[in-house]
Amino acid sequence: MLTVLAPAKLNLTLEVSGKRPDGYHEIRSVFQTVNLYDNLRFQPSQKVTFQSDMPDWAPQMSLVSRAVSLLQETLDSTKGATIEVSKCIPLVSGLGGDSSDAAAVLRGLNELWRLGLSQEELLTLATRLGSDVAFFLHGGTALVTGRGEVVTPLPPLPQRWVVLVVPTIPRLPGKTGQLYASLNVSHFTDGQITERAVTEVKENRVPTELFNAFENTAFTYFSELKIYRDHIKKLGADNVHLAGSGPALFSLLKDKDQAEALHTRCRQQKMVTYLTETMSGHHLTGYT
Repeated sequence: MLTVLAPAKLNLTLEVSGKRPDGYHEIRSVFQTVNLYDNLRFQPSQKVTFQSDMPDWAPQMSLVSRAVSLLQETLDSTKGATIEVSKCIPLVSGLGGDSSDAAAVLRGLNELWRLGLSQEELLTLATRLGSDVAFFLHGGTALVTGRGEVVTPLPPLPQRWVVLVVPTIPRLPGKTGQLYASLNVSHFTDGQITERAVTEVKENRVPTELFNAFENTAFTYFSELKIYRDHIKKLGADNVHLAGSGPALFSLLKDKDQAEALHTRCRQQKMVTYLTETMSGHHLTGYT
């Protein structure tokens, strides 16, 4: 059985500079993977079937089924596989779980089916699936530009602990698209925050200014989000940021003991909380 781990990601910066002619938005962002993983297992089969331990996860609504179909159509293949998806990354949380799973499917089936596709060929397919999928073929720390498909790997971020809190609020259909649509000219920035962050990462430093354009509008769409953020700060976090398009929130900490203490206090308050850490871009794939 082939196993591929699909990590979650954070946006250390996420700047939007405007709307593109193709309808997407132009972004400049520093992406960072953390060691919260979905686990995908692949076995040969006569046809493609999906299994999952999360009742709410539906393959037909996920990029994983589109990734399989794209490979089959591109290569005119009728090969099958049983794909078991063990979900740990919360659904529709802003942590990139679905995009990461899609990238894991591209990598996993490329190996299982012995397709021999190069990294460049996989990246081409990834950009056809979704804006963030290409990043997860790299992982680690990266500058992400364009609509999210242009990925420039960066040196590993100095190791940091991450406390993630996922507010238990109703899911918003089409959340990311609605948040993009809610941005106006006053929310657009010229990319300088991200450029400074890139410089700091290249100097083996953690960016001093974390930024997310969606924080301008997410707290309106998710009325309880500000309550969560303020409460996490009262529990001892000196920084709380929106993860992607949310609603997940995260705090970045250097000290493990402080991270563990904050994680414990958040859990004691009945919040859905994860203690993770930043990770490099090494792909975790293997046979069992």
